[in-house]
Amino acid sequence: MGPTASGKTALAMALQDALPCDIVSVDSALIYRDMDIGTAKPTKAELAQYPHRLIDLRDASESYSAADFCRDALAEIAEIRSNNRIPLLVGGTMMYFKSLIEGISPLPTANEEIRNVIESEALANGWQAMHDHLTEIDPVSAERIHPNDPQRLTRALEVYRLTGNTLTQLTKIKGDKLSGNVLQLAITPKERSTLHQRIALRYQQMIAMGFEQEVIKLKARADLHQNLPAIRCVGYRQMWQYLDGEFDHDEMIFRGVCATRQLAKRQLTWLRNWPDLHWLTTDDKSNLAHVLSLLETKQ
Repeated sequence: MGPTASGKTALAMALQDALPCDIVSVDSALIYRDMDIGTAKPTKAELAQYPHRLIDLRDASESYSAADFCRDALAEIAEIRSNNRIPLLVGGTMMYFKSLIEGISPLPTANEEIRNVIESEALANGWQAMHDHLTEIDPVSAERIHPNDPQRLTRALEVYRLTGNTLTQLTKIKGDKLSGNVLQLAITPKERSTLHQRIALRYQQMIAMGFEQEVIKLKARADLHQNLPAIRCVGYRQMWQYLDGEFDHDEMIFRGVCATRQLAKRQLTWLRNWPDLHWLTTDDKSNLAHVLSLLETKQ
C-alpha cells in the first residue's frame, strides 16, 4: 500500500523477482480499459514480465464497486494460492484494501426500476415524505440521512424494497474477507516534499507520453461524460475540463498536480491509522531485504 507515486509498482516487481508471487492490482483507476497513461498503468513490457490481475476489467462507461473488487480479488487470491504461489496485492485504493480485510456488507446492486419508482413517488409527494417513510422503517438511517439528500435517501429505500431488510441491518453483516497469514506493508518517501516532487514529475511525464491525446479519444465517445467514475479519476477530470476550454494548459497541469497531491494526502491519512502496518521508505535500497526478513518471521 502507499500514496500515489510512492514506488509501489517498482517494489512489487522486485518482490516478484525474488519470490513466487502473482500481483493483484488494488486500484480503482487501473480497472478501466483505454485509460493507461493518466492512471500510470504499468507498460505493456512491464505487464508482459510482471502480469497484474484485476486491470482492464471495465469499459470507461461502466462502474465498479468495492463489493465487485472483493468478489474478484478473493477469487484471484484463491486461484493463486491453489497454485502454491503468493498473492501480492499492490495499489493505493484504501477502501478496496479495507473492504477486503474486514469484509463488506452484502448490499444489493442498484435497480433502475425500483429507483424510478422511488423518484416518481418523491416527485409526487416530496422528499420529506420519503424521509418520513424511511424514519418508519429504518430510524437509524433516517437519523443519518438528511431529507435533502435524495441520492442516499433513494439508496436506503431501494435496499429495503429489494431485500426486505433495512440498510442498518445489512451493514451489520460482513461478507467474505481475506484470510490466512497476511503481511501488510506501506511505502512512502520520508519527506512530504519528496512525494510532491515525484507527483509533479510523473504528471509532466504523463503529458509528454500523450495523456492529452488519450483523453481526446475518450471525449470523442458519445457515451462518456464528466460525471462517470472513470472520468472523475484524478488527472482525467482536469484534462477533460481543459479540453472543454474551462482553463488553459498550465492551469490544467497545476490543477492536476494539486488533485494528485490531495489524493496522496487522503491515502496517507488512511494509512496513519492502519493497524499492523510495516512502513518502508521510497528508494531505500534495503526495502527488499527488509520485506524478505519480515516474511521469514511471519511464517
